[in-house]
Amino acid sequence: MYSIFIGLFGGLGLFLYGMKMMGDGLENVTGDTLKRFFEKITSNPIKGVATGALVTAIIQSSSATTVMIVGFVNAGLMNLTQAASVIMGANIGTTITAQIVSLKLDVLIPILVGIGAMMVLFTKKKNYKVTGTIILGFGILFLGMDLMKDAMTPLRDSKVFVDTITALNGHTFLGVLVGLVMTAVIQSSSASTGILVALAGTGALPIQVAIPILFGNNIGTCVTALISSIGTNKTARKAALIHLFFNIIGTIIFLPFISILTGIVLKLDPTDVTRQIANAHTIFNIANTIVLVPFIKYLVALVNKIIPGEDEIKEFGTKFIDSRLAETPAIGLNQAIQEIIRMAELAKENLTLSMRAFRNEEQKIVKEVFENEKLINLLEHDITDFLVKLSNAEITEEDHEKVISMFNIVNDIERVGDHCKNLVELASEKMNAKLEVSSDANNELEDMFNYTLQALDTSIESFRDGDVDKATRVLSVEERIDSLEKELRTKHIKRLNKGICSANSGAIFLDMISNFERIGDHSVNIAQSVLKRR
Repeated sequence: MYSIFIGLFGGLGLFLYGMKMMGDGLENVTGDTLKRFFEKITSNPIKGVATGALVTAIIQSSSATTVMIVGFVNAGLMNLTQAASVIMGANIGTTITAQIVSLKLDVLIPILVGIGAMMVLFTKKKNYKVTGTIILGFGILFLGMDLMKDAMTPLRDSKVFVDTITALNGHTFLGVLVGLVMTAVIQSSSASTGILVALAGTGALPIQVAIPILFGNNIGTCVTALISSIGTNKTARKAALIHLFFNIIGTIIFLPFISILTGIVLKLDPTDVTRQIANAHTIFNIANTIVLVPFIKYLVALVNKIIPGEDEIKEFGTKFIDSRLAETPAIGLNQAIQEIIRMAELAKENLTLSMRAFRNEEQKIVKEVFENEKLINLLEHDITDFLVKLSNAEITEEDHEKVISMFNIVNDIERVGDHCKNLVELASEKMNAKLEVSSDANNELEDMFNYTLQALDTSIESFRDGDVDKATRVLSVEERIDSLEKELRTKHIKRLNKGICSANSGAIFLDMISNFERIGDHSVNIAQSVLKRR
């Protein structure tokens, strides 16, 4: 028994590692596709189901997809109706793993591992390395399956095990409970289904016993999302509950039809139990989704009854990122970009507001700038934490460079925010001291402000669009800002010498153009980050 447990434990470890390698490789290859899928999610349930199925088939984990959905809902980027349809699709996508592992590919294991390892170790091209990772993951997954099957082969002759399987036959509720507990412990329905397929491959598990366990697997996988929803807002907790109810209701609906499902899979493949299990898993999840998709609004109503009330709209804090999204770097990277752009737009707004406060002497604007600056500082902290999580995830070298670049951009935006705070403090000082600035000085400040705003705005656009031309344009604008700062400093010193401006107002003027120049420098830093990624 000890050797069986050790073999199963090692085989399961290889299976999970291979599945993760394959999923990470596929995710890196299809990162842009994943982003497009989530960008196009609407309230159309068919699109939601298709998205959930395709994304889960790529990342090889319905649990990961559901946790990601909880993150989207928690960040306010997806409503419950959208989340429900994607979660249903995830249940279909996860059946791909069972279909893969039920294939008889034992003879290919050494070939897959050998080719994959050589591509990872000895090729320099990124695309080859990623392809090698997928092939190696595929091979390791099958190696784990083979090890589990070998480890469990003695169970076929074990009287205790045979008696246990015989006891489960005809007791569907007990089978469901076994599947639920198994998946809740392993935290992966794909892995528990893989164990069933491996056990069936030894000839020790009949399809009649396997199907109720499969139903339980679907319920057990909800534990991951429920755990992930702890500490989230109400809507995210509701999304996790929808996942649970969808699988429980589907199991209750289809339990009376187990004999019909058994008959269908026996007809599709009368001899191979591993294929029967994979087909049963796929047919059940597709049928369950078809039956329950029209009732999404009732599922939403049910969870709204259990967890009443709506979340307050979050005005202060991150909007596009949630720590759960870092589990899927291709999505998390895109969301981080959106949050950084939001932070940059706040900094740009503060630049405009600070100049308006100076120009129009509006004291109430000073408070608005300070509030924005608090949010900018908070975003800088939260985005940096999120980027740390992304940098520690399994990402390509290219994406790692993007993350490093984003660290620098976030720092530059935060510094722009600081300079805008300096500008509004200078505006406030001018108002409080009732200082006068000459018309020439005002015109020169407006001129330099316009160039600075242009540099900052263009740098944000270049980062958002990855536009090299816009990034290059920032460099020429900043050159004009630098020369203008020197020119205006000389002119103002002449005005001070002639007594046209007072010393106090002169000091404010010089500090203003100095802050404008520094904002221009940080705009160039953002633009150069874009240029370095060419």
